[in-house]
Amino acid sequence: MKLSKVLAIMAVSMLALGSVTSYAKDVSHRIVIQVSSADAKTQHLALNNVANVEKAMGPGNVTIEVVAYGPGLSILTAKNKQASRVESMAMNDDITFSACHNTMNAVKRKTGKMPVLTDGVRIVPAGVIRIMELQEKGYTYIRP
Repeated sequence: MKLSKVLAIMAVSMLALGSVTSYAKDVSHRIVIQVSSADAKTQHLALNNVANVEKAMGPGNVTIEVVAYGPGLSILTAKNKQASRVESMAMNDDITFSACHNTMNAVKRKTGKMPVLTDGVRIVPAGVIRIMELQEKGYTYIRP
């Protein structure tokens, strides 16, 4: 094979590899983490998953949404032992915490008052529906 052909093949290969590399850097990863358990260990694990994924992927390279409903809503309440951790994580532009309004209404019917959420938590109409919507948008589903 002539030197010019070898150089041409190498140039095309380098361009192709460069395109793949730059494409990989541009990919934004999206994860939805379901929390539907009141178990403190499960909730702690969910927050560890958030921290570990964000650290591994790097700022701006991953979007994480934690959706809590049913007994898992407690992770997003001001009374939870993890409240300060949730509040701190919620200040990160890459991390969103969503509380199920259906569950909040069920708590109100049972206790007579709405649960008080941690600062930075947003409310979605239905947790299960929110997870479905995110999966339809290509989010990877995680349930610790």
